[in-house]
Amino acid sequence: MRPTPTPAIALLSAIVAACQPAHAAPTAADRIAGTELIARDALFGNPERANVQLSPDGKYLSWVAAVDGVLNVWVAPADNPAQAKAVTQDKARGIRSYFWSYNPDTLLYLRDSGGDEDFHLYAVDLKTGQAKDLTPFPKTTAQVAGVSPKHPGTILVGMNDRDTKWHDIYKVDLASGQRTLLEKNESEIGGYIADADYQLRYATRSRPDGGADVLKRSGSGGWEKVEDIPFEDGLTTSPGGLTLDGQTLYFTDSRGRNTSALFAVDVASGKRTLVLEDARADVGGTLADPKTGKVQAVSVDYLRDEWKVVDPSIHADLEKLESIGPGDVSVNTRTLDDKTWIVAYSAAEAPLVYYRYDRPAGTLTKLFSARPKLEGKPLVPQWPVEITSRDDKTLVSYLTLPRSADADNDGKADAPVPLVLLVHGGPWARDSYGYGGYNQWLANRGYAVLSVNFRGSTGFGKDFTNAGNGEWAGKMHDDLIDAVQWAVKQGVTTEDKVAIMGGSYGGYATLAGLTFTPDTFACGVDIVGPSNLNTLLSTVPPYWASFFEQLAKRMGDPRTDAGKAWLTERSPLTRADQIKKPLLIGQGANDPRVKQDESDQIVKAMTAKKIPVTYVLFPDEGHGFARPENSKAFNAVAEGFLAQCLGGRAEPIGNDLKGSSISVPTGADGVLGLSEALKRHTQEVKK
Repeated sequence: MRPTPTPAIALLSAIVAACQPAHAAPTAADRIAGTELIARDALFGNPERANVQLSPDGKYLSWVAAVDGVLNVWVAPADNPAQAKAVTQDKARGIRSYFWSYNPDTLLYLRDSGGDEDFHLYAVDLKTGQAKDLTPFPKTTAQVAGVSPKHPGTILVGMNDRDTKWHDIYKVDLASGQRTLLEKNESEIGGYIADADYQLRYATRSRPDGGADVLKRSGSGGWEKVEDIPFEDGLTTSPGGLTLDGQTLYFTDSRGRNTSALFAVDVASGKRTLVLEDARADVGGTLADPKTGKVQAVSVDYLRDEWKVVDPSIHADLEKLESIGPGDVSVNTRTLDDKTWIVAYSAAEAPLVYYRYDRPAGTLTKLFSARPKLEGKPLVPQWPVEITSRDDKTLVSYLTLPRSADADNDGKADAPVPLVLLVHGGPWARDSYGYGGYNQWLANRGYAVLSVNFRGSTGFGKDFTNAGNGEWAGKMHDDLIDAVQWAVKQGVTTEDKVAIMGGSYGGYATLAGLTFTPDTFACGVDIVGPSNLNTLLSTVPPYWASFFEQLAKRMGDPRTDAGKAWLTERSPLTRADQIKKPLLIGQGANDPRVKQDESDQIVKAMTAKKIPVTYVLFPDEGHGFARPENSKAFNAVAEGFLAQCLGGRAEPIGNDLKGSSISVPTGADGVLGLSEALKRHTQEVKK
């Protein structure tokens, strides 16, 4: 049965239809009208349960879930989830990052303020219910440097309260909060590796040439250089962690090769043993024995994530986990005795489901679905594809098709539909197969979604990553254009019905798309994207100091005239007058990475030229929209914006601004129904 269109959808369809020539082909909304419209709340509201873990002693089961609409940590007896209680009381952005200490009844979590990324580390005593800030200093970003079952009552924490650029290392008592200085970082060290006895054994230090030195603690207590990491290996080579006996250091290494491999280094002799390599992709995550720290399996993600066993003792366990289904399996936690695991399973068309794995018995017990509201909804598969760029590079990409465009579910488009090019952030990151709320949302509204690993993306070897050096708005952008042309040739879409959308670097790519190639895209959605690369690099957080040389060499050096000129030339702000297609911008006022000024600058330039733009600003957000009320509000605006541009379906904004901090400094009249929704929202806030 087809749902009855609401008045807002009917009006929007009429407006879109009025813009079409007579006898036009059916719109995206027409094609997918028989598919149930999935509510934004089900896609972007708080998950019912997420980040499920077990305490190391197996006593407690924990997860993140909402309390009065705000995510907090819940804890239950491991054998009775129904007795769960919230053990944190956050009332703002919510808590997402937490972990268990080895101290009985002690849980740790990280929390910032309004998205400023000055994360403080807190310890919760489950017996008393009291939470203690272990890093109670202003403008301090805590970094967990070590936890050990040998020292359950303490933890190693990096704190930058003395010098905002560099973190000193402290041993912190979990009960009292007292800290003891272990290392005053006066050597500009970017990261430390401690053993299980909290001895600092290795460190890394960046160099002015963009490379890095690997340091080892000398007999005199100082640091001596033992390894050289050239600049070209900087994103694909790094020391990992030590086994619990301190005798083996794991090292991810691309030196003398293309894809990074995992090596085990004997600490005493320096002998290196290859653990795993793959010519297609860099090594990824690892599974390690909780009692020894020995790596037992390694993941490699080319088209799909695959686990490679290196210790036969867990071969049968991974086979058991893979029997859940054809999707991807990950292990969230393992108890210290390794008898019980918490396992997460997901496919592209199925959100996370959590299981308890009893290892001795070999049995799996389903615990929770992260988003049960999506069960039975018309979610669609995702298809890995390999696209060839104009200069013969392979771009691993992921295509999501609406049901209307793939009736036989073979991953091939039956008929062209509008397409959203969804660009990942970083850019030194990657897209992977799996469930994505944005992909499912856009496909449900009638759009094909294409996510492209353009050059500069990580995970496919250093050559592919380094091919992006100096190519912002250059060959990195060419790869995106080539992917769009591939989609047109494959019959997925047509040239006039492609939008570009993304966050962070993806936001930059959106702005670049509308300024450097102003005729390619029908419209763009920029989320926290930089517009001025000079101001971007001049305002990075101070604790990024160890990474700054990498930024300067991969983008452009703002300390030189040539670098400034390059950054100016590649900045969308420089070409703001070229924008002629609709643009929606979303920004968090507290963003420490891409400051609000990045959006303000281009909005100011556009309004000065009388170029329309819709600018959505959230005063309590940072680099992305963490509060679900804000996420839903922005997506409600984006949905209406894309429907006007591409002709897809749109759920009315309705009450989706409720509880959000949304403001629209300019362009509210550019999205159907937004001005009216803002008036209602303002009236409700005043009440």
